[in-house]
Amino acid sequence: MSRHLLPLVVIAALGTAPAAAQVLAPQVSAPQIYSRQVEAVPQAQIPQAPVRYAAAPRAEMGGGFVEFLFGGGEPPRARRAMPADPYAGQRYEVEPGLAPRGSVYGAPQGLQAAEPSRQMDPRFEKQVVAYDGNHAPGTIVIDTPNRFLYLVQENGKAVRYGIGVGREGFRWSGVKSITRKAEWPDWTPPAEMLKRRPDLPRHMAGGPENPLGARAMYLGSSLYRIHGSNEPWTIGTAVSSGCIRMRNEDVTDLYERVKVGTKVIVI
Repeated sequence: MSRHLLPLVVIAALGTAPAAAQVLAPQVSAPQIYSRQVEAVPQAQIPQAPVRYAAAPRAEMGGGFVEFLFGGGEPPRARRAMPADPYAGQRYEVEPGLAPRGSVYGAPQGLQAAEPSRQMDPRFEKQVVAYDGNHAPGTIVIDTPNRFLYLVQENGKAVRYGIGVGREGFRWSGVKSITRKAEWPDWTPPAEMLKRRPDLPRHMAGGPENPLGARAMYLGSSLYRIHGSNEPWTIGTAVSSGCIRMRNEDVTDLYERVKVGTKVIVI
């Protein structure tokens, strides 16, 4: 070969080598992940990440220390206001039944520490008991110290009722008889009582609120009566002005068992 043609052959061979290599090499596609990255995606389909702010608007900070730091407002203690008192300005009346109780720190001056229980002691429930006295059947015997009224029966028995009696200075004893009976009696306080209690009404019609209760049995010509009570929790106590008080259901039972002229012995 001519020495002038050799350089031309070498140059031609070098020029065709890359093309031949491209034909002989296997066709390898790029990984899917790369191929997706180079694909053109419309701007509207690209999800937008939520925008985060370094500080929220003042109305959404929730108050307190965070708002003070980022909102530039007043310190939290200066801004915080106490809630309005819904009971401010209202007047309160002490319930009458609770007034004597006072408080845990002591009863108010002039008032007792606690009011009596509103339930009667079970010992004063009506019951039939043995009776060994020498009084004739049908006699009423009132045991003032022990707060019991006995209606003497046949065969050594008696019906026993719990009673309330006169307080200190108003107790009495003696022998009387029932001179009158009344159902749901009216009440006219005697002059002696009105002198002590001028606040009392001069007359009160019979009914559930009447202090004589459901029935009354008048004793001789005295001011005393055996009568019912709208305060049953006072049975077994000494609080009356001399009358003998009973529960309404008990005085009604006794009322049906006795008649005018029945002997009453008060001890």
